[in-house]
Amino acid sequence: MDKRPVAFLDSGIGGIPYCRHFVSRNPGEPVVYLADHANFPYGGRSREELREILRGITEELAAREDPKILVLACNTATVSALSFLRDSFPRLIFVGTVPAVKPAALNSKTRRIGVLGTRRTVDDPYIQELADRYGGGVTIFPAAAPELVEFVEYRYARSGAEERRQAVIPYLERFRNLGVDGVVLGCTHFLFLLKEFREEAAPDLGIYDSVEGITRRIESLLDGGLSGGPGGGLAETPAGGGAAFRRFYVREGSPEGESPWPFWAAGMGFELMKL
Repeated sequence: MDKRPVAFLDSGIGGIPYCRHFVSRNPGEPVVYLADHANFPYGGRSREELREILRGITEELAAREDPKILVLACNTATVSALSFLRDSFPRLIFVGTVPAVKPAALNSKTRRIGVLGTRRTVDDPYIQELADRYGGGVTIFPAAAPELVEFVEYRYARSGAEERRQAVIPYLERFRNLGVDGVVLGCTHFLFLLKEFREEAAPDLGIYDSVEGITRRIESLLDGGLSGGPGGGLAETPAGGGAAFRRFYVREGSPEGESPWPFWAAGMGFELMKL
């Protein structure tokens, strides 16, 4: 078994749902999470700036943890820098979180789908390329929602059910008025509001995300099922039922009030560390 960790990287807490899902299905795998909050949010940065930021973080994380797989648990990072990072670090296996345009396009009857994400993500031509590849004739209606990213990052943990519901309703109404029948959650932060999106979207709008697909992709690579994967098989649960090591790295930015990182790290059962 390859005892190096699987690493998840995001600008903040957005990648946590992906990390949690993977850990829940693979408790024997060592995992690290990195919140690059010093550079939050990624969505307003240029492609070139973001690539340099991610190159530096990858170098530092590789030196510290030598991950066998690095998951870009951020749609913005993926569409902006995945190919660049693969070229820059040919020995490291990367997994990107691509917005779930494919299933939305394949299932659309109106041939109109909405994509909700950061400005950098929804403006990227890759989104329309996905729609053209998997659903010819589908029209994409992009919507940038930087304020929703901020809400999740700074308010979610302290918000109540009604506040969360009100946070998603305006976007769904906008998409309904455009005649779409599917909405792609194209920012990993929005997975924290998946319950609210699904409840408020029913019954006329489908909600699409990539969590399940990303976990399956990592598992396949770990199992050696795809070319270039580290192989060695999926780790079994450690003897005695204990967990493999879990580390939560933070590159701290300017905190708003009390630091939230002990809360998130403890909730995941990860050891909090500074990068």
